[in-house]
Amino acid sequence: MNFDYISERIARLRMKKDVSQREMSLELGQSIGYINRIENKKALPSIPMLHYICEYFGITLKDFFDEEIEYPVLLNELIEEEKDLDEQNILTLLSLAKQLNARK
Repeated sequence: MNFDYISERIARLRMKKDVSQREMSLELGQSIGYINRIENKKALPSIPMLHYICEYFGITLKDFFDEEIEYPVLLNELIEEEKDLDEQNILTLLSLAKQLNARK
């Protein structure tokens, strides 16, 4: 992984959230051009700020850096929804997931 990954990951997550660079910068309490500088590889967020960025997207730092997870926000949302299911419904979802993966 290189430093470009951080800026590219933030850009992809931001676009999936359908929020502008300006809006995200301001919602994080930063200057208007903060996210623009990161996405254009002119700056990197500090570790604490990266943690806040992950919180903004509703993901963990682990999810952020896991290159195999294309949709970390949706995956976390799915996991949250599954927490209240009973065993039979979890097994049904697991079976469905396996069937969908087999079609790839």
